[in-house]
Amino acid sequence: MSPTNSFCAERAALTRVMRQLESDGLNRAAAGNASVRTPAGLLITPTGVVPARLAPYRMVAMTLAGEVLAGEHQPSSEWRFHRDIYRARPAVMAIVHVHSPYATALACTRSEIPAFHYMVAVGGGDNIRCAPYATFGTQALSDYALAALSERHACLLANHGLIALGADLDGARRLTLEIEELARQYLLALQTGRLVLLSPAEMTAALEAFKTYGQPKE
Repeated sequence: MSPTNSFCAERAALTRVMRQLESDGLNRAAAGNASVRTPAGLLITPTGVVPARLAPYRMVAMTLAGEVLAGEHQPSSEWRFHRDIYRARPAVMAIVHVHSPYATALACTRSEIPAFHYMVAVGGGDNIRCAPYATFGTQALSDYALAALSERHACLLANHGLIALGADLDGARRLTLEIEELARQYLLALQTGRLVLLSPAEMTAALEAFKTYGQPKE
C-alpha cells in the first residue's frame, strides 16, 4: 500500500473533525488545523483548504524531521508546532488548533486564563497560559507554544488562537470546546469588575479530583 493510501481511518477522522470544528463555530474558512500521530511521524491537514473541500486523500503524511512523505498538497503552515509537540510529548496522539472567537479574543489581549473556575483544571494546571506572539508557521511560534504547553494540555497563542492536545482526535476537539467556553465565561466575568480567583489550595484539590473525573476507559 502506498503512503498516500495508508492511514485511511486517520485521514477520514481529520476530514471529519475539521468539518466539526467549523460546525462548532471554532473555525471559519481555512483557519485552524489538526493532526494525528502515526508510526512514521504525523498526518496533518493541508494548508489553505476550506473544510468543505477537504477529503481524506488531501491529508499530508510527514516525518518528525519535517519531511513530507506523501500527498499532492502542502502541509498546514503550522506543521512545526505539531511536529515539535509530538517530539516532546510522547503521550500526545492528536493536536487541534483553532481560531475560535472567545479564546482568540482573549489571546489578543495576551492574557492567560487564570484560576477563575475549577474547570480551568481541564487544561492540566491552575491556568491556561498564553504563548508570546510570533509569526504563524515559524519556529519561534513553535518554541513559544511548546513552552506554554509545558505540563499543560492546552494554551493560547497571542494574537492568534488556541492549541489543544489529546490522547485521540476526538479528545483534542472536546478540549477546544472546553477552553473556548472557559474563555467566554472569563471574559464575561471580567465585565462584572468583581472577579474572584480560586486559591492555590482550591485549584490543587480540583486538579486532584480531575485525575478520576469521567468514565473509566474500557
